[in-house]
Amino acid sequence: MANIKPWVVLVCISAIFFNTGNATRPRSFSRFPAILVFGDSTVDSGNNNEIDTLFKANFRPYGVDYHGHTPTGRFSDGRLIPDFLASILKIKHSVPPFLKPNLSDHEIVTGVSFASSGSGYDDVTNDLFQVISFPKQIDMFRNYTARLRRIVGERKAKKIVGGALVVISSGTNDISTLKMDKNDTRYQDFLLNKVQTFTKQLYDLGCRSMIVAGLPPIGCLPIQMTTKQQLPSHRRCLHNQNLYSHSYNQKLARTLSLVQAKLSGSKIVYADIYKPLMNMIHHPLKYGFVETNKGCCGTGFVEMGPLCNPTTPICRTPSRYLFWDAVHPSQSTYHYLTKYIAKRVLPKFL
Repeated sequence: MANIKPWVVLVCISAIFFNTGNATRPRSFSRFPAILVFGDSTVDSGNNNEIDTLFKANFRPYGVDYHGHTPTGRFSDGRLIPDFLASILKIKHSVPPFLKPNLSDHEIVTGVSFASSGSGYDDVTNDLFQVISFPKQIDMFRNYTARLRRIVGERKAKKIVGGALVVISSGTNDISTLKMDKNDTRYQDFLLNKVQTFTKQLYDLGCRSMIVAGLPPIGCLPIQMTTKQQLPSHRRCLHNQNLYSHSYNQKLARTLSLVQAKLSGSKIVYADIYKPLMNMIHHPLKYGFVETNKGCCGTGFVEMGPLCNPTTPICRTPSRYLFWDAVHPSQSTYHYLTKYIAKRVLPKFL
């Protein structure tokens, strides 16, 4: 032992330190060249700004915590899950809407959102709210790929689309107005058939890696509690509605596994947002929240869209509220949900 040279010991110690550091270092998810987003207000970064609908959020106080305190059309005080995911994936800071005027070539190449606030899988929902239906979002995607080909050429465009992370978040608008009975699942089956159709269409257009989000605990949305005329001091999540959401999510997870098995070379992963949201509701202080059953905007019981406007007072610290308005989570909530997805969902693509 006395004959071992000091530099040999140093090399051994360095090797041990390096290997230990690698074992604890976060995995890299920078393999995705772009992010493509479909769905409703949880992932719409501003497409509704460009259509004739009441479902808009391009005015204050929306965006109060966004860069420059700018209302962008996002139904939150700041960024959404796709924005945070794009940052984690080292693609870009935020995901622009496809209908953004003067959308740059670089923004096209690295991905956009086709989502429309108020939309759902069911065309009845889309017609009711006069928003961009899922079939029309897919048409927009076709227009996107045509422009992408003009920018980078056929071969590279195919590679970008095939390598992109697709994020789909929809269904809440379809279900939230129902009389939810967990024993009557016919409408759930109808929506799940739509999910299968749309994921297959995206696959046929070249997409291979997809995240499909489940439903939130719908019975815990402030607006849902308000519709049941709950008193401010006795607001509770609606158990039957949450059971319905949970039941749908279980079937969605099974459906996506079956769809993936049929589509060669695809990876289609269910993203559970129900569980982390319920954890935030049951353990708010763990996440820094002081309020979980009403939104930050106005009374927090009914305000959203045009009712949450420049004349509406807001809470002092939105980051301490689980919900920004009576329907939509705050930026802080979206941030926690993204961290959950990064830990539980993204590794499945490695």
